Amino acid sequence: EASLDVVTRAELPPVIGDTGQMGQVLLNLLQNALYALEGKGTLTVTTGKRDTHVFFSVQDTGSGIEASVLPRIFEPSFTTKPPGQGTGLGLAIAYRIVQDHGGRFEVQSAPGEGSTFTVLLPIPPTSFPSVRN
Repeated sequence: EASLDVVTRAELPPVIGDTGQMGQVLLNLLQNALYALEGKGTLTVTTGKRDTHVFFSVQDTGSGIEASVLPRIFEPSFTTKPPGQGTGLGLAIAYRIVQDHGGRFEVQSAPGEGSTFTVLLPIPPTSFPSVRN
């Protein structure tokens, strides 16, 4: 049986972005994690702040990703799923959205040990230098 854990590390500063698009990124990551779990294991969603970024990560204890495949996972139309079960667009779209928001992905995975996808988004400056004429 699969379980879900949600961990929030601290109150997070706001970031600038489109909530609908970020929701799509999270949904794509959750769908992939659930697929990797194959009905058993743990899916953990974590949020936090690291240096000048806020992050959310989706970690699963599923099948993991082969090292030879990792460089291709964000390519459009690339999928490891059987025909008819995936288009290979979810991670490509998520990657583009995160880049458009000035963010980046970190991915850790090992076969048989699961995967962690972390999205880091920049915290906007709280003050701007004064403009002199």
